[in-house]
Amino acid sequence: MPTSTPAARRSLVDRAVEQMRHCLERGEWRVGERIPIEPELAEQFGVSRNTVREAVRVLAYNGVLEVRQGDGTYVRSAVDAGDMPQDLSRATLREHLEVRAMLEVESARLAAERRTPEDLEVMRAALSLRGEHPHKRRRSVFVEHDLAFHRAVVEAAHNPALAKLYAFFERAVRSTVRATLEVQGLPEPDYAAHVRVFEAIAERDAEAAVQAARALLQPILDALDPAAPRLP
Repeated sequence: MPTSTPAARRSLVDRAVEQMRHCLERGEWRVGERIPIEPELAEQFGVSRNTVREAVRVLAYNGVLEVRQGDGTYVRSAVDAGDMPQDLSRATLREHLEVRAMLEVESARLAAERRTPEDLEVMRAALSLRGEHPHKRRRSVFVEHDLAFHRAVVEAAHNPALAKLYAFFERAVRSTVRATLEVQGLPEPDYAAHVRVFEAIAERDAEAAVQAARALLQPILDALDPAAPRLP
């Protein structure tokens, strides 16, 4: 009898993981509840018990399930963060920019209220290194300095949860910065626009910081889809 290949087994595990996610999304399995035992899941999903076991391990690693030896497997979270990178990779440039704007606008507001002199020094240094327009051969360095400035604004908000969320999203942010440099016809936020964000935060003017942070990305969003609603 032929044995299944590693790729085929992996495919079965992925399918079982996806079916388990559907159970969570539909509310069949609620946070804190114990999920059905392996034999029942194997019959429900049409796979082997070993496949179910591997799928449970995947979701336990992602923090969705918790395996309690001798007691069963329980739901820890209805959201699988492990699937987020794949979802982000499928998002459009505009969708990335909209999420980026939400994070950076709120970060600028909080930074204006909470920044310290040390935060300002970090922002000033990143802004100085960023400069104006990048030379093509130094584009990657420019992108990293630009990111360093925005990261400094987020850190100045002094909200650890916001900082972690932005750090998770940073790969997508890096991609949007590169895209604005490489896609013809997209306006690039200039040095002066970044300075306005910095100055508003330095002056502790939260409303001005919000307006300046929003002004950085709104022209790009308008260029991508002029008919779309503007950021609130």
